[in-house]
Amino acid sequence: MKLTRRDAMAALAGGGSVALAGCGGNEHDPSLPIDDVAAVAEAVYPSEVTGYQEFVETYIRGRSRGATGYRQALDQVAADLNAIAREWFNGPLPALSRADRDTLLREVGADTAEPRPDGTLAERTRYYLVNDLLYALYTSPTGGELVGIQNPPGHPGGTASYHR
Repeated sequence: MKLTRRDAMAALAGGGSVALAGCGGNEHDPSLPIDDVAAVAEAVYPSEVTGYQEFVETYIRGRSRGATGYRQALDQVAADLNAIAREWFNGPLPALSRADRDTLLREVGADTAEPRPDGTLAERTRYYLVNDLLYALYTSPTGGELVGIQNPPGHPGGTASYHR
């Protein structure tokens, strides 16, 4: 299943994001840790999902627009994970294999941590990366299809599908 920018826009809209203006455009912000977030997405998304790079780029650009605190926290979590990746695996997060990324996330405890925006690295990784990416995936039309949700909540037709 291929994720698209349209799926990311739908996930942003379904989440009540008001930061949609311009997030589908071509502006490039090199300070956003898109490659790092996409590397985590590849590790946590089901293997049949493709197209996550453009999906993540659109989603993170929209999610961080006007949200300075979110953006700073995301940057810090990405920097911390990259430091650990370099120390444990001799390379930055995006350069690691999918299996090594999965190992890294498990070893820092992101798979079992409670999501907390001000917590430990594991808790912040769970909050800003793992949970946010999974939420984006499963509230998008394509991601919803993976788990049998034809119309995720917040999307047109969603109420009608619940009445069937």
